[in-house]
This record gives sequence, C-alpha cells and structure tokens, in this order.
Amino acid sequence: MPKVTLTHFEASLLMAFLISVVLGVVSRRTDEERLRYGLRCFGYFLLAIFGLAWLMRLGHG
Repeated sequence: MPKVTLTHFEASLLMAFLISVVLGVVSRRTDEERLRYGLRCFGYFLLAIFGLAWLMRLGHG
C-alpha cells in the first residue's frame, strides 16, 4: 500500500471537507439545504483555519 504524506494544511483542508460533508448530510432535509449548509460549514472551517494560523503566526513573532 502506498504511503500518503500530507502537509498540515492539506490535512486541515481534508478534515474540513469531510466534516462539512457529514454535517451537510445529517443536518438538513433537502439536497439544496444540504449543499448550502455543507458549503457554509466548509467556509467557516476555512476561516477558522486561516484565523488560527494568523494568531499563531502573530504569537510566535
């Protein structure tokens, strides 16, 4: 089996995508609502990832 090596950023994006898909599927009733909610959650995850990255960058000087 080939070894998969992901950077921290790639792993964060993959986690955000997978969690957004699951939240969209289990949280809403119609396909349109699921898609919108999943995309909104993914956007929120991206904001959190970049926001926390900047906070860590500022904290380390």
